[in-house]
Amino acid sequence: MRQFYLLPNIITAFGLSCGLFVVFKANMTEPGVGTYELLYSSALLLLLAAFADLLDGAVARIIHAESEFGSMFDSLADAISFGVAPSVLFLKSLSLEPATGLSFFAVLGAMLYTICGVLRLVRFNVRVHEIKTDKDALTAYKKNFTGLPIPAAAAGAISINLFLHSGFAKDWLSFSYNARAIALTCSMIVLGYLMVSKWKFPSLKTLHLRVPSFHLVLFTVLLAIFILYGIFYYLPLVLLVCSFGYILTGCILTLIRLIAGKKSKTLVDFEIDDDAP
Repeated sequence: MRQFYLLPNIITAFGLSCGLFVVFKANMTEPGVGTYELLYSSALLLLLAAFADLLDGAVARIIHAESEFGSMFDSLADAISFGVAPSVLFLKSLSLEPATGLSFFAVLGAMLYTICGVLRLVRFNVRVHEIKTDKDALTAYKKNFTGLPIPAAAAGAISINLFLHSGFAKDWLSFSYNARAIALTCSMIVLGYLMVSKWKFPSLKTLHLRVPSFHLVLFTVLLAIFILYGIFYYLPLVLLVCSFGYILTGCILTLIRLIAGKKSKTLVDFEIDDDAP
């Protein structure tokens, strides 16, 4: 009889509930009514879902409760919370008139984003299943992500949408309605491509800093204060900087590796993964 581990799956179910609530809330909201408030509350809920996604795996490893059921449940929850919810919010925030070229382009961008997100999850699960008996290969594969992780893609999609509907964009940028719709659609397509690409993105789980413990704790506390303060008062700006900062970091490191070539030992961990399905 297979064991069913309760605690990690409860955390996964909580993250899934956050994603479902975002989808249902968006569908119950009238188009064009309280768009910024909807995006703001949804961003907070998806941040909770992302935290739950990190926590369930960590808890499962700590209590040795990893299972195929949990892995499958986690992937399906991610597909809804980070694959479907951002696309639903994207289309709801635009409120485009149907049967127009711009509405078709927006729907195409939303569909491409969601499909690429699901393909990203499937590729990860297939690859892990292929090498699960080889611990060295599994450790090397999880050292960095092949393709943009779907939570990071969701953060990018939500952050740019929230930012363009916030007061910051109104003060700093002069976007027309159609230009904003085109910019958001293009960003969804680019994020979708990055998810299914073979580009490498750093994994925070394998980040090791050689600094004294006191300095590390102090730095962590200061960073947490700045992030929490930013979330409370400057969420659109902080979320945009953090999400696209991570995305650009992965892209730049991969480009440096491509330019350096395989003969160079520089950033060898960011070599394009030719074995990815």
